[in-house]
Amino acid sequence: MPEGISRRGFVGLTTVGAAAMSQTVPASAQAAGTIAVQQTADAKRFSEEPALKWRPAEGSSNEAIVLDPSRTYQEMLGFGGALTDAAAYMINQLDVPSREKFLRELYDPSELGLEVTRVCVGSSDYAATMYSYDEGDPDPDVQRFSINHDKAYILPQLRTARKYNPSLFLFASPWSPPGWMKANGTMLGGSLKPKNFPAYAKYLVKFLQSYQTEGVPVDAISPQNEVDTDQDGRMPACVWAQEHEIVFVSQHLGPALEQSKIPTKIWILDHNFNLWGRVINELENPLLSRYADGVAWHPYVGPVTAVSRVHDLFPDKNMYWTEGDFDATFSLVGPMTFGAGAPGGAGPEPVGGAGSPPRRDPQSSEAIARAGVGAANAVRNWLKCIIVWNLALDENGKPNIGPFNGPGFITIDSKTKEITRSGAYWAMKHYTHAAHRGSKRFDTQGGLEGVAHVAFVNPDGAKTVVLSNTGAAGKMQLRLGNLMTEVSLPANSITNLSWV
Repeated sequence: MPEGISRRGFVGLTTVGAAAMSQTVPASAQAAGTIAVQQTADAKRFSEEPALKWRPAEGSSNEAIVLDPSRTYQEMLGFGGALTDAAAYMINQLDVPSREKFLRELYDPSELGLEVTRVCVGSSDYAATMYSYDEGDPDPDVQRFSINHDKAYILPQLRTARKYNPSLFLFASPWSPPGWMKANGTMLGGSLKPKNFPAYAKYLVKFLQSYQTEGVPVDAISPQNEVDTDQDGRMPACVWAQEHEIVFVSQHLGPALEQSKIPTKIWILDHNFNLWGRVINELENPLLSRYADGVAWHPYVGPVTAVSRVHDLFPDKNMYWTEGDFDATFSLVGPMTFGAGAPGGAGPEPVGGAGSPPRRDPQSSEAIARAGVGAANAVRNWLKCIIVWNLALDENGKPNIGPFNGPGFITIDSKTKEITRSGAYWAMKHYTHAAHRGSKRFDTQGGLEGVAHVAFVNPDGAKTVVLSNTGAAGKMQLRLGNLMTEVSLPANSITNLSWV
């Protein structure tokens, strides 16, 4: 069953949050019974606040958040973002010292500490140009294959990222096979000819081998980004029928990786929550299931609780969020509840021409708190990672060659090179410092309306709770066995509490 929360009437109180933690527990959390506190609210961003203390519990726990670290759920892979061609292009516009400093900020565990990165196999819609690694006349043996495009700025940035975080997990997705493999002869929309399944498997294997040769091994791959849309031929895309994905993974890509002794995992679907029925049908196929490590999900359409539905049927398969706005699942919560039975969905994928004004991620604490709630919903529905889209874009949501015009996780001004961090950036920092690779989500129940909570126990035994308050300011009680503490929570805030 989905592990949801019941949140009762808020009455002016708010939620408690788990203390932000880096690779080591903050010094303020080292003393026995001490709880480190870090908070984002008003003008504060991930600010260290006065420590709290555990004390003997007293009174009713009816409106408290009750913690049970003995009851654990999924092991976390981590939080991260997409280094698209567009993002890498913008980062490459920075001078060398600024670029190095920026990449350290993104990946060093003592700073933002991203642990997962998504890259594109060829161009996505967010790219300076459209490209594959084998464009031109038909080349069934893929002898023309070359990743020279990526050597200019994508691979160097990935090597720098792994310098600052050697355990960085890399996930790759193709938006389209080379045009000659497809029925319409172009990377723009259309579908792959089944007769080219063997050639496409060779193409993906060569991509993985080439990245390995460049010192950037890829840990997981999907056969296709967003399997059921061709975006009306406006961008690199490819439609995959359910039966074609089954055949390709079970008879071509899976065996090819096995024969080449490539340990890269395969994640199927790489699309929206509303396609949970397709996922179930695919995973019921024993040949596909043999090769599929798990499912890659996007939050643009459908309820996040669909992930729990699939997990309940296939608990041995892993669930991953691989693209989307950090707060996309906030609308699944509504003002009252989240978890099992939450109504509605995240809404459609953004629509608009390349000339439409970009959607802005406001810097307000309200936007940050909403992002925190969205992340909590995702993690509480068995997702092991959250990868946001486009780590960096310019002030106009570019470069891109497609129809969508969204803001980047970080904006790099195309003229001044000024760096602006989105609200999602600060929500992300609360999570990257709360849950390191190998941490496990543990049980939290109760609380009040307006408050989302999720908790982790890290491999070193340190425990964290992240609480995102979209309601009014107030105080809230946190209970751990026969101990309790009380925390003050500003309106529209995220609070981390950490202890050992």
